[in-house]
Amino acid sequence: MTKRFVLIDRDGTINVEKHYLSDPDQLELYPGVAAAIRRLNQMDLGVVVVTNQSGIARGYFDLARLDEIHTRLFTMLEAEGAAIDGLYICPHGPDEDCTCRKPLPGMVDQAVADHHFDPRRAFMIGDKEVDVELGHGVGAVSFLVRTGHGPQFVESTKADYVVDDLPAAVNVIEGLLK
Repeated sequence: MTKRFVLIDRDGTINVEKHYLSDPDQLELYPGVAAAIRRLNQMDLGVVVVTNQSGIARGYFDLARLDEIHTRLFTMLEAEGAAIDGLYICPHGPDEDCTCRKPLPGMVDQAVADHHFDPRRAFMIGDKEVDVELGHGVGAVSFLVRTGHGPQFVESTKADYVVDDLPAAVNVIEGLLK
């Protein structure tokens, strides 16, 4: 049996939504996120971040700047003993014809190719309905968090679980795995 994975959206789920975050110094983790990811690591679950980054296509920042943001993200998590196994981005705009922009499965397909896990045994956590749709599209259990954009989707979501934040999602996952 292969290792199970948790797929996590970045903006609004891991870090505070900043509307096209383009400065590493503005990266701010939600309270308890690093500890929650560390708990996933301790449960021997893989952790992958999947994030739409249309700010690149829109010219708000470039890939080098995005790499700086992600380096800071990894550093902040590592400082608290948390690790991410992979980070996948879609740099395309919403009108571009790509297969990676959520809710399409391109980023998950790449993660599966790199880490050899069954997405039907995974968990998807995010703050938008496209995250929920991505989870359902690949057969994963889906979570909508009430951080970031989450509150606007709570009433109409098709998520399997609606939770306050990433740490609350990890609590549910831990219970499901028992």
